[in-house]
Amino acid sequence: MTPLSPAGAPGSLRARTYHVIFDSDKGWARVFDVGLILAILASVIAVILDSVSGFADRHGTLLTWIEWQFTIIFTIEYALRVWSVRPGRAYALSFFGLIDLLAVIPTYLSLLLPGGQYLAVIRVLRVIRVFRVLKLARYVGEASVLGAALRAARYKIAVFVVGVITVVIVVGSMMYLVEGGESGFTSIPRGVYWAIVTLTTVGYGDIAPVTPMGQALASFVMILGYGVIAVPTGIVTAELTHQAYRNPPGGRECPGCARTEPDPTAGFCRWCGTSLS
Repeated sequence: MTPLSPAGAPGSLRARTYHVIFDSDKGWARVFDVGLILAILASVIAVILDSVSGFADRHGTLLTWIEWQFTIIFTIEYALRVWSVRPGRAYALSFFGLIDLLAVIPTYLSLLLPGGQYLAVIRVLRVIRVFRVLKLARYVGEASVLGAALRAARYKIAVFVVGVITVVIVVGSMMYLVEGGESGFTSIPRGVYWAIVTLTTVGYGDIAPVTPMGQALASFVMILGYGVIAVPTGIVTAELTHQAYRNPPGGRECPGCARTEPDPTAGFCRWCGTSLS
């Protein structure tokens, strides 16, 4: 992704706007962030209340007025972001740029398209914007470690998932044969659904075996469910440990491969050879 920077010259209005919106957490930037968080939460509450038929029938006019106020506020905020950043196109096409656009466009579409008011559900995406203004980017390093562990373990996890799918298909088919429609197992997909619910220890109880053979099979699936929970946890934990060994704390992150060079005096990364100076 293209790095974002202030659109105007240092000290200009556009540059100051950029630092308030994107690049600071003090002074007016703190006020902006807190106000935006409150506006986001309030707008989401309004969207939720609008989905409650009784409340919406009594206060529909008020909710519509509130929604338009928030739409205007977020439209101005979106325009300021695009205006103050360079390149504006890169921000507009970024993840949060698209979220910002989706937060305002449904209200305008409701005026132009028949039935467009149903697109208002997309407005709940505003809540995602809270993560941006809360500066969660500081945790990207930790998130990258978890992502690297998941990528490294993807084949093991894929084999595990295929094994689980095989088990639920076989068990669901067997329950269909053993129990039959009298117990609610009217088809193999219905039996597979029961197997998934039981194997994951959810246990809705909407379908239950009544024959001794079915109950014995159910007992086996219940015990197997505990192992199903433990296996992926162990796989990811092992990969996280391996990542910690490869990237020990206290070193410098390599700009080339993002690994950590443990020797603080090293001039080059031992993993890819990129200069660390």
